[in-house]
Amino acid sequence: MGTQRTGWSEVAQGGSAGDYGLMRAAFGGSGTSFTEFLASYNPEYLPGRRAAALGVPGGSMPFEAPHGTTIVAMTFPGGVLMAGDRRATAGNVIASREIEKVFPADEYSCVGIAGAAGLAIEMVRLFQVELEHYEKIEGTTLSLDGKANRLATMIRGNLGLAMQGLAVVPLFAGFDPEIAEGRIFSYDPIGGQYEEHGFHCVGSGSVYARGALKKLYRADFDATGAVTAAIQALYDAADDDSATGGPDLTRRIYPVIATVTEDGYHRLPEPELAQLVQEVVDGRHRRPDGPNAPLR
Repeated sequence: MGTQRTGWSEVAQGGSAGDYGLMRAAFGGSGTSFTEFLASYNPEYLPGRRAAALGVPGGSMPFEAPHGTTIVAMTFPGGVLMAGDRRATAGNVIASREIEKVFPADEYSCVGIAGAAGLAIEMVRLFQVELEHYEKIEGTTLSLDGKANRLATMIRGNLGLAMQGLAVVPLFAGFDPEIAEGRIFSYDPIGGQYEEHGFHCVGSGSVYARGALKKLYRADFDATGAVTAAIQALYDAADDDSATGGPDLTRRIYPVIATVTEDGYHRLPEPELAQLVQEVVDGRHRRPDGPNAPLR
């Protein structure tokens, strides 16, 4: 048994026989944070340590990394919605037409990514494990504020790469059972955390999406109304920002849109989303600049 255990340690961890004892010690003192455990046991696996792995101790990165935009989020009675376009760019090149930028963080929260796409997706996966690890250790879920704080800590861990141009700027949202409402949290590249009210957008097309939502958003939206407003906002972003992709009816590529309510995370199925997108596109054929907001 001792030989098999040592062999597993050498193959899986890439270390010597003594690594098994270090690993057991690390597990014994890891606490509720999986990120802290990883930082103490194998820190090069953290997204913020990628510069050392790439051999770039300082300065700018030697390549144009794909970046993802644009994410919008808005609250509605009893929940919150998050939507993201599907385009990733590397400089002036479309790196991907169907990247997904909205993910469930856990059953009652979601996270959208903007910035360096590869690092952002890796950070989201680590964040998902972080929340699951806490729940298994403590036997209960983190509060929504606690989840938002954990994500801020992870972003601060990426500061070195952010200073080199590989910033990760997520948008976090979820259902807060204590007040039975949806809440939205935004971040800056160095981990500053801010609670937003009503709606918020991040990414290169965010200024155009935010302008659309300033005219279209209503606090009494139902879920369908919120979805339609999100599609309109992403359409306006794609209309003026080359890094944001609009709905691609030819390839059947639509935004990723999800809601979080007391029933949990729910991603809109493609047939339902396709119908709403088609209605928005048909309306744009009649009025290219989108619907007029009522004057009050």
